[in-house]
Amino acid sequence: MKLANGIGSVYKLSGNRRNPYIVRKTVGWDIDPEKSKSKQLYVTIGYAPTRAKGLEMLMDYNKNPYDLEAAKITFAEVFRKWSAEKFPTISDSNVKGYNVSFNCCTAIHERIFKDLKLTDLQGVIDTCGKNYPTLRKLKVLFNQMYEYAMKYEICNKDYSQYVDILKFKDRNPNRTDRSPFSADEIEALWVQKGNLYAQIVLMLIYSGVRVSELLDLKRENVHIDEHYFKVAESKTESGIRIVPIHDKTYPFFKKWHDDGCEYLLHTPEGAHFDYRNYYDSYWTPVMELIGCSHKPHDTRHTCISLMTAKEVSPTLIKKIVGHSGAMSLTEKVYTHVNIKELLEAINKI
Repeated sequence: MKLANGIGSVYKLSGNRRNPYIVRKTVGWDIDPEKSKSKQLYVTIGYAPTRAKGLEMLMDYNKNPYDLEAAKITFAEVFRKWSAEKFPTISDSNVKGYNVSFNCCTAIHERIFKDLKLTDLQGVIDTCGKNYPTLRKLKVLFNQMYEYAMKYEICNKDYSQYVDILKFKDRNPNRTDRSPFSADEIEALWVQKGNLYAQIVLMLIYSGVRVSELLDLKRENVHIDEHYFKVAESKTESGIRIVPIHDKTYPFFKKWHDDGCEYLLHTPEGAHFDYRNYYDSYWTPVMELIGCSHKPHDTRHTCISLMTAKEVSPTLIKKIVGHSGAMSLTEKVYTHVNIKELLEAINKI
């Protein structure tokens, strides 16, 4: 059946092709002055496996014309373009989170973004094996990339809004049973207090901060004379907080602070610790030295357990470790705690 003038055309190409039907549309005419003949100028909208699919593509394009050149870019290219705009406006921890989510999408990195459907996005969610909090971040990435793509006419439909993660709400395949350091293990760390990297483990235990918060702590945010530091970047809003420096670990903080590097903790060369490098090259050897196999998050759990055992106020514990979900509205809005109270609380352990 011949299509009406101006709509475009769909026809089959020769040979054995995966998508043999070409979909194109006339965008103008080229006049040959010598021969006094005109020739149609086409743009190719895409290729389809069947004529019916090609007609669908043609109708979609006529209904909502889009930039055909922009529509040829891949998922990975859209991520790069979007991140160039987004990343300068957000924290380093959020940048890391988006990059982790992007790395979960390797199956669609080289797919044409416009051609992706809900089944492709849902397939990433269903097969990546990540826990619910990670899937939630992944869906946020999809949402923001589609918002960017719609803005720049890379696609004309947002499939991200239909992605279902609720069915995985109770899934956490990466969860491990968290166990605090025992009294004997803490004592073993104190025996090794001359070891700079055993010092870091003790700094984590006696502050309750996340390992990423301590590794990313800049020297300018450590108020060494006032015995506290400020977590300026965190995974949660409540994570932005003042943390007291325990009397026992104050000499460690001061030693690292006096080094004068940009980041409080640093490699022997003075560079910022990358988490994987820190875990493999510094954390693991210390654990082997004292004969245990704890993960970094166990230090946070240890601090909370020690303060709870010393009957520190739950509100003060939440303030020190930056717990958001466990904090009531009253605690968030109306409870004002000064550094003296925080120091008294942490020094009970």
